[in-house]
Amino acid sequence: MIESIGPSTYEEYDRFIASHPRGHFMQTRMWGKHKSSWQWEGLLRRDAGGKVTGAFAVMLRRVPGTPYSMMYGCRGPVCDAEDLETARELLEGAKALAKKRRCYILKVDPDIKSDNAAFAALLAELGFTPPPDHKNFESIQPRYVFRLDIDGRTEENLLNAFESKTRYNIRLAQRKGVVVRVCGDEAVDDFSRIMNETGSRDHFIVRSAAYFRSLLACLGDNARLYMAYHDDRPIAGTIAIRFAGKVWYLYGASSNEGRNLMPNYLLQWEMIRWALDSGCFLYDFRGVSGDLSPDNPLYGLYRFKKGFTGEFTEFVGEYDYVLKPWVVSAVKSGRKLLSTARKMKRAVTGIGAPQKKDGGAE
Repeated sequence: MIESIGPSTYEEYDRFIASHPRGHFMQTRMWGKHKSSWQWEGLLRRDAGGKVTGAFAVMLRRVPGTPYSMMYGCRGPVCDAEDLETARELLEGAKALAKKRRCYILKVDPDIKSDNAAFAALLAELGFTPPPDHKNFESIQPRYVFRLDIDGRTEENLLNAFESKTRYNIRLAQRKGVVVRVCGDEAVDDFSRIMNETGSRDHFIVRSAAYFRSLLACLGDNARLYMAYHDDRPIAGTIAIRFAGKVWYLYGASSNEGRNLMPNYLLQWEMIRWALDSGCFLYDFRGVSGDLSPDNPLYGLYRFKKGFTGEFTEFVGEYDYVLKPWVVSAVKSGRKLLSTARKMKRAVTGIGAPQKKDGGAE
C-alpha cells in the first residue's frame, strides 16, 4: 500500500497534494527543491484499487561529522484527518524509511488540530513522544496560529468583521499614501535589508537575501513578495505562499521609519485579497504565542493578528520518534552551545536570538 515516489509518480504526487483540502506547501517537491540543504523524499499510499489516499513528504539533514540524519515530516502526512488507516501506514512508512536512512530521530508536526484525540492517540500508539507543553516558538514550526476562513466571503464582509482598530489602520495607511506592490527579484535586496532591520529591533534571527530569492524562484507563481512604499521609499514587506486553496503569510518586515503609517496592516489586507481573488478558502496568519497573557513579550504579535478576527488554532504539536537516543542527547548539547554563542553575538551586535518571532519556516 505504501510506495516511495520517483520520476514516474512525481506528477501524481503533485496533483494529489495540490488538490487535497489538507495539502500544504511544505509537503511539496518545490519546497523540497528550495530547501537545498535537505534531502527530500516522498511517500504515497494507495487503496486496494490503486487510488491514492494519502501522501507524506519528509526531509533529511545529516549531522555534520556523523553518519546520522534527522528526518522531518513538516505538516504531514496529507490525508483525511479521520482516515487513521492511511495516516498509520504513511507514518509507519516514514519510520521504516528513517531506519533505512540511518536517522537518529523522526520529527512530525501534522496539520491536525489539538482537539483530534484520535490522531494524537495514533501517534502515541506508533511510539511517537508527545511534545512538551511549550507556549512560544520552541518547535520548528509554530504550534499556535491564526487562521481566517474566507470561503464564500467578500472583501466588504471581511472588512466589516475585522476589529475596528484594524479597519482604521488599513484605511490610515491608504490615506497616508502607502502603496503596496507585488514585486519580483528586483525588490529582494530591499526586503532583506528591512528584514535585517526588523531582526535587529525585535531580536530574532533572519534569513539571507539568497534564501528569499531561492524561495521565490522555486515556488514560482505560488509565492509573492509584497512591498509597501511611501513616496516611492520601501518601508515594509511580506512574503506569502498560495497552495491548495490556502494562502500563508510566511515572512514580514518593517523599517523603523514609517511604522506610524501602518503598512503592515495594509500588507495583510492585500495578501488576504490575493487569497480571495484566487478562490481560496483559508488565509493563514501563521505563528503566535500560546501564552496569551498581556505581559508576554510576544503578546503584541497576538493582538495584531487577532485584529483580523481569525480563529486561534492549536495543532497537536511536534512529535518525535527516537531511533538513536544517544545521538539525540549529543545534538541537544550541541544546540545549547550554539544558543550560548548566539546570545554572545546578540550582546555584541544586537542581532540574533534563540526564538523566531513568527515561526519562520525551516
